[in-house]
Amino acid sequence: MSDLPTMPPTVTPETERFWEATTEGKLALPRCDDCSTVIWYPRLTCPICHGNNVSWIDASGRGTVYSFSVVHRGGGPWHEALPYVLAYVELDEGPRIMTNIVHTDPHSIEIGMAVKVTFDDTGVGAAIPRFEPA
Repeated sequence: MSDLPTMPPTVTPETERFWEATTEGKLALPRCDDCSTVIWYPRLTCPICHGNNVSWIDASGRGTVYSFSVVHRGGGPWHEALPYVLAYVELDEGPRIMTNIVHTDPHSIEIGMAVKVTFDDTGVGAAIPRFEPA
């Protein structure tokens, strides 16, 4: 568990499988059965070929830091967690997701750093995926 706030997500029919998987410690992602694109953010239509043949895969949970920023100012519950890292992680499966890098010194993060998923429980049947050094 990180020291970052873990606000409960809004679960929709399109994201329900994603959030269910997080409670099992898995990163599930939709993949287009027509063009094989792994999709982020979870949705039922492929953003590349616009096909509706989408199924779910268990992703590896591994990736690399694509871009990041160390945040030194914040309000509300985020103020207590300063400084923290906001990053884009490029998953081994292809998509880039916006997330946080946790369990390390924020100033030690580097572009290209290998990371793996970790989950912060929200207490309401979903966990927030964040990443830590691999």
